[in-house]
Amino acid sequence: MKEEYDVVIIGGGPGGYVTAIRATQLGLKTALVEKEKLGGTCLHAGCIPSKALLRSAEIYANTKNSEKYGVIAPEVGLDFSKVQSRKEDIVTQLLKGIQHLMKKGKIDVYEGTGSITESRDVTVKKNNEEQHLLHSKNIILATGSRPKTLPGLEVDGEYVLTSEEALELEELPESIIIVGGGVIGIEWASMLVDFGLQVTVIEYADRILPTEDKDVSKEVQRLMKKKGVKIVTGAKVLPETLEKGNGVSIKAERKGKETLFSADKLFVSVGRLPNTEGLGLANTEIEVDRGSVQTNEYYQTNERNIYAIGDVIGGLQLAHVASHEGIVAIEHIAGANPVLLDYTIIPRCIYSNPEVASVGLTEDEAKEKGYQVKVGKFPFRAIGKALVFGESDGFVKLVVEEGSNKLLGAHMIGPHVTDMITEAGLSQVLSATSMDIAHNIHPHPTLSEAVGEAALAVEGMAIHA
Repeated sequence: MKEEYDVVIIGGGPGGYVTAIRATQLGLKTALVEKEKLGGTCLHAGCIPSKALLRSAEIYANTKNSEKYGVIAPEVGLDFSKVQSRKEDIVTQLLKGIQHLMKKGKIDVYEGTGSITESRDVTVKKNNEEQHLLHSKNIILATGSRPKTLPGLEVDGEYVLTSEEALELEELPESIIIVGGGVIGIEWASMLVDFGLQVTVIEYADRILPTEDKDVSKEVQRLMKKKGVKIVTGAKVLPETLEKGNGVSIKAERKGKETLFSADKLFVSVGRLPNTEGLGLANTEIEVDRGSVQTNEYYQTNERNIYAIGDVIGGLQLAHVASHEGIVAIEHIAGANPVLLDYTIIPRCIYSNPEVASVGLTEDEAKEKGYQVKVGKFPFRAIGKALVFGESDGFVKLVVEEGSNKLLGAHMIGPHVTDMITEAGLSQVLSATSMDIAHNIHPHPTLSEAVGEAALAVEGMAIHA
């Protein structure tokens, strides 16, 4: 017997469960299919657990340096089992919250793997046995992604890890090589060096964080090196040289010269792959390009009653993006006239220590698009609250269009900038100018003063420069 629904969502991560909640708000009978645990990768193997570990690493590093605050802590130790226990407690609490929201919204949750058998049917299997057959007017794919690796660097969980295996470590190694200096690689490098590991980052591009503004990338590299991270850029890892046993060793080629690197473990951080396997896409007309499901601006596939959101469609693989794509998709299904996403003004955050946050165009991107630009930049070392925190490295940089003074992009590195980037994001939503930001009164003493000063700096008017 088929269960009937207005919408069936396959995948219970931040894209899927948020979409389910919005669907019930719109009066749609909704089912959510999840093969593991609600919350998806973000809650169980990504955003939340990694940030919990980053926080413990930050506390540990700060405590070791507490004497500069006048706090004497002569014996600072680390109990990694308690670090992991705290992480699990946070994940469990948030999972219970999502489960409560599902019950509150009267959303039917099916445990198992969902696949499309016909354009309006979803089969749910658990342990390879068919459990349920769901018939729905609409289907939304929100199956997320998984860590990508390189041929020859297959994950074994002992010597070669991705972020998923690293999150489950029972004890920390003494040293690690991280292949990839993107967002995840730099977050883990920051975390692990704060935990006291010897960390080496090998990046293929000519700089770490290659998608960020060059000034930010340069400052992150300087500060990571200051913390003790060894960073090698413009280097191609040679997987065929990998040797395991009593640690790992691998060679990388840079400027025609091969260098050998050795450590206890190797961490592969080279991107993520969309989860499209087993979805029954062969039973549909859905187009897949380089592993990603193709959609229109409303996230409809070629099968007009099947939508796809989040990492499975590629693009910006961020939890908040998946959630908002899901809201657009379900509002389109309900005929609620959704506001389409503008991907150029989505905030991006890196939770290293110090943090990095950005929104909009980098300076180079703005110039490449033909803008005449002006830049305002202000350092945290001139901000009283940053000095009080003892975290005065970094800056706020605003990129604006010359003439109109419209904000084109904002780029920050420093304390709590992942919380501060929203002001710049809202400014872009409202098409604000740098002087609009400057006229917004930033209370003293706060870190946000750096944003106001950077806005004034565009016109050479910064007060505390």
